[in-house]
Amino acid sequence: MSWHDKAASAVRVVTIDAERSGQRLDNFLLAVLKGVPRTHIYRIVRKGEIRINKGRRKADYRLQVGDVVRIPPIDVKAPPPPAPDLAWLADLILFEDDWLLVLDKPSGMAVHGGSGLSFGVIEALRALRPAARGLELVHRLDRATSGCLLIAKRRSALRGLHESLRSGHFGKHYVALLQGVWVGGARTVDAPLLRRETGERRVVVDAAGKPAQTHFTPRRRFRDATLTDVRLGTGRTHQVRVHAAYLGNPVAGDERYGDPKAAGAWKQRGLARLFLHAARLSFPHPATGQTVDIESPLPKDLVRVLESLDG
Repeated sequence: MSWHDKAASAVRVVTIDAERSGQRLDNFLLAVLKGVPRTHIYRIVRKGEIRINKGRRKADYRLQVGDVVRIPPIDVKAPPPPAPDLAWLADLILFEDDWLLVLDKPSGMAVHGGSGLSFGVIEALRALRPAARGLELVHRLDRATSGCLLIAKRRSALRGLHESLRSGHFGKHYVALLQGVWVGGARTVDAPLLRRETGERRVVVDAAGKPAQTHFTPRRRFRDATLTDVRLGTGRTHQVRVHAAYLGNPVAGDERYGDPKAAGAWKQRGLARLFLHAARLSFPHPATGQTVDIESPLPKDLVRVLESLDG
């Protein structure tokens, strides 16, 4: 039986247990309606076809223990595109246990589908591990950014890891090549960020935004660029890129927050992507409390760029 046959066959009624408590409605539906396009799920939520305790809810509603979710027969005309071969993805898992996994995400792969993409990291992992029902992103990386991406395998793990993020017991370390001459030593940018959704999504430094803090430490200086260690004090969208540009040293290859002409010049020098890599994650394990410290080596394409630069 195809996903379409299963989804369309009957009304489903699900009572939320403790493991699902706190999960967003859209993420819950994506997990239980495997293969149904994300756009269709958002459409039926907007139209009120999904009922919780006989009432309508928005996609970002957080489910509670005892909630009764009514899922109607899903009628989607076209089947989803065939899943790609995902065997290679297993080779990119840096760490895994019964609670979580850390993936060495390649540049160019989105963390989730949408905006014309049928498969992102989370959809690919769910297809690769169909028995792992609770896979959820703990945090996000830009599509162009490579490196450590943390995924929870249980709702309880997700809640614990999110609490670590909120309380500051979570280390995110990046390696970035910044354009221009870096003057002096380490610097901290403490500048609020505001997300604008009009047209192309952009994040700007704005007093009306959310607090954001980034620590930059120069590691190696080149004639017109500086290899930099970056530590996040907060985890806002596009934070490293916006704060680097705010300093006047945008990330090499950044067409959105840097000079597009400069990004084109970097392409001619062999940099075909954003030079931003999530090199290390450090966090308390949600079950044991012991520190988990995972590192991802700098990808070969970025190493080649560094080797081509003049000291």
